[in-house]
Amino acid sequence: MESRTCPVLICDDSMLIRKKLRATLEAMHCQVYEAKNGLECVEMFKLHTPNTVFLDIVMPELDGLEALKQIKQCDKSARVIMLSSTGTAKKLLEALKNGATDFIQKPYTKDQIAKAIGYIE
Repeated sequence: MESRTCPVLICDDSMLIRKKLRATLEAMHCQVYEAKNGLECVEMFKLHTPNTVFLDIVMPELDGLEALKQIKQCDKSARVIMLSSTGTAKKLLEALKNGATDFIQKPYTKDQIAKAIGYIE
């Protein structure tokens, strides 16, 4: 089995989503970091500089859009993929305008996650 580390940061206020996404990413040989709100996400990003960030839009403390802006201030080339449920079209457009790489709608599939991180089996 190939051993590679692909540092990924998951930021979602739902522990269930983080747990499910962590399992999916670890099966793809990723080193996974977690944050439960936007403030924690920005701190974790500065600490670990992951290759990819999966970022929920609606969260307490600091929402995904603000976290995205702060991450992009730290690193303009950061790969941030917004992961959110339906009904956020306006926020999605704002996220893309602020530098989000992509958008995946919940519930996501394993294939969408694999494609987002460039994982090839």
